[in-house]
Amino acid sequence: MNNPDPRIYVAGHRGLVGSAIVRALRARGYTNIVTRTHDELELTDQDAVRAFFRAERIDHVYLAAARVGGIHANNSYPAEFIYDNLMVQANVVHEAWRAGVGRLLFLGSSCIYPRLAQQPIREEYLMDGALEPTNEPYAVAKIAGIKLCESYNRQYGTDFRSVMPTNLYGPGDNYHPQNSHVIPALVRRFHEAKAEGAREVVIWGSGKPMREFLYVDDMAAASVHVMSLPLESYAAVTDPMHSHINVGSGNEVSIHELAHLVGEVVGFEGRIVFDATKPDGTPRKLLDVSKLRSLGWSANTPLREGLHRAYAAFLAVQLADATA
Repeated sequence: MNNPDPRIYVAGHRGLVGSAIVRALRARGYTNIVTRTHDELELTDQDAVRAFFRAERIDHVYLAAARVGGIHANNSYPAEFIYDNLMVQANVVHEAWRAGVGRLLFLGSSCIYPRLAQQPIREEYLMDGALEPTNEPYAVAKIAGIKLCESYNRQYGTDFRSVMPTNLYGPGDNYHPQNSHVIPALVRRFHEAKAEGAREVVIWGSGKPMREFLYVDDMAAASVHVMSLPLESYAAVTDPMHSHINVGSGNEVSIHELAHLVGEVVGFEGRIVFDATKPDGTPRKLLDVSKLRSLGWSANTPLREGLHRAYAAFLAVQLADATA
């Protein structure tokens, strides 16, 4: 990081995480930020990715581009989830190495860990048990991304790092009625129920699973923090076989509690019903974030405050769509 204004490529800059990383970089004074839309650069096309890196002379990469979604999307499109993510990761990592990129940050997902992992989940629990079946193809792709970075570091001496975020939410989220993650799905469902005057909202699952959530701008801040660390500091808390670092809030909440909190933030006053015939997914998923805290970073956005910000962003999108 000797260059005070490195040329930084943010892959996936229109997504939830990528857009937050762009905001975080700009807030910290970085001005030489390179982005490409999906139409401008197809990341599953190796020739296109190679040409991009040859032409742009990138110094650092944030690899936030990914096909993502909730339980329904993972169950419905397993082939797309494993193929697209594998191809994007392989192309970007390999061509970044070929082009001599100085530093790369790969963003994974906490679903990489075993379904019944000991809690809280430490980085070394990776591949220590069976994955959650509902998102196994996505998880396998993300594990491959970590191993790509580790393998290039071991063989070629690159500085490719990985961070594993917990469940994220906030501005830029996907509010698709079937394919979104839990918080945006709840926000949309409660908002529509409120607008329609519905008496009740039905939530998938029993409500018992415990989940950890992190406001996306906190995730972006953590990502920039990790990328800014000297290699010696990063290496001091990792090892070649478990080089990734967990990123989370360190707090968890049940889906039952979360649903009532989202309903309160949105202003829904009806009844909340849980459909236990639908899948719950992993029973509990709390990340151990001691490594990240030892590097000087902790989350600072409480869940209730983050939900208010997320709902405000959702309303802004709804207004923009209505006036377009």
